[in-house]
This record gives sequence, structure tokens and C-alpha cells, in this order.
Amino acid sequence: MSRYELLSPEGLRIDGRRWNDLRRVFAQMATQPSSNGSSYFEMGNTKVICTIQGPGEPTSRSKTIHDRCSISVDLNYAPFSGIDRKRRGRGDKRTVEMQTSLENTFAQAIRTTLLARSEIIISLHILSQDGSVLAACINATTLALIDAGIPLTDYLVACTSGSSSSYSTQNDEDADPLLDVNSLEENDLPCLTVATLGATDKVVLLLMENKVNVEKLEEMLAVGIDGCKTMRRILDTTVRKHGKELLEKREQLR
Repeated sequence: MSRYELLSPEGLRIDGRRWNDLRRVFAQMATQPSSNGSSYFEMGNTKVICTIQGPGEPTSRSKTIHDRCSISVDLNYAPFSGIDRKRRGRGDKRTVEMQTSLENTFAQAIRTTLLARSEIIISLHILSQDGSVLAACINATTLALIDAGIPLTDYLVACTSGSSSSYSTQNDEDADPLLDVNSLEENDLPCLTVATLGATDKVVLLLMENKVNVEKLEEMLAVGIDGCKTMRRILDTTVRKHGKELLEKREQLR
């Protein structure tokens, strides 16, 4: 599928969005009562469940760090999550890379020095894949960590962007970077995953697996950061709504 098929003559994408529109986002907190914290997150048709165990006793001596806590990520793809119905094992290369990226990213957001000699286990279950899976996992994990009461420096949010003219050297005014790419766009275009901390432009994760011109990379980064700011407002609204619901339940029990 070429980039001209991804965009209509009116500049609309396959799913009817403009270049700077996010997909529908749906988020819930405290969805798994058996865990210390949990969340359910949807970005379009990408759906993720996240559960948190800990902070608690490390599962092995190698996980014990004297001056801070350790973070472990367990990532699982449901066999029915993708079109190919592919079962990914624990040793799958892409799964291991995502787990490492998530561990390193959240080590910068969690105040690990307050939880020394403990371990936080993040379990992610991907129910449906429709692009921006890593970004959805980061957003779901942030909500679950807040639900678990784990201290964070600020919201850690992520978004993706893709360039529909990454290999073009000519000036194409209609080829803007696309915000929040779906699976069709992700398979055809160079895509960038951006994660920022708080409402600032502080980037803690920048991941791209394709070659792209430097000028286009700057545009994609700017669009991704703007998307992160919008995503932060969405997560903040979800957290505040959950807090109000908990307060109402407590008042009813009095």
C-alpha cells in the first residue's frame, strides 16, 4: 500500500482522521482487584491490560538492589491479538526488546530510591494489536502504577507519529507527519514512538526502527510531543474521575 492510498485527496486518513487526530482513547483503573494496581487501556483497536505486583520482596537475589527498587516487565501477546494469529514465546526477540525498553523507561519515572531493596513487577497483556502497541503499554502502565500508589515524578505518557513523505526530497506541503499511527500506517511508513515525562518536552524514550531524513525526524518528533501533551490530559482526566468515584464510595459507606 503506497502513501497515496493512506491519504485521501482531501487529506484524510484511512479511518477518517486528520493528520493530527488521535484515535479514540478509553481508559479504566482498578480493573483487577487481585493485583496491587491495574488498568485497561484502548487506543483505537489496540487494547492492553496492565497489572502491578509490589513493591514487594524481590523474586530472586539478582533483583535485590540496595539503594533502589528493581523493575521487571512481563509482556504477553494474546494469540488472537494480531491478524497473523502468531503465538509469541517469552524468548521472542521483539518481546524481549519491548520489555527492556519499558523497564528502562519507567526507571526514569518511578522514584525508585524510596523503595530500596524491593521489586515492582509490571505485567502487560496485549489483547488486540492495531498499531502503537508500545505507546499503549506505556500509557496503561502509568495508570496502573498510579492505582498501585507507587510514587512517580509525573505522568509518563507516549504517542507515535509517522511520516508519509520520509523518503521524499521535494517539498510536499500535504505530507504532514501523521499522529497516532494504526497498524496499516505502521506497516507502510517510518514510525517514531515518543514518551515524555509530565507536561514538559522532556523526552525519556525515542524509538524508531526505520531510516528517515533529519528534517522529517524533527517534524515527527514535534508532532509526537504534541500528541503526548494531549495524552497526558486524557490520563489526568481518567485519574481524577477514578479519584472522585472512590471518594463517592467512601462517603456512601459512612
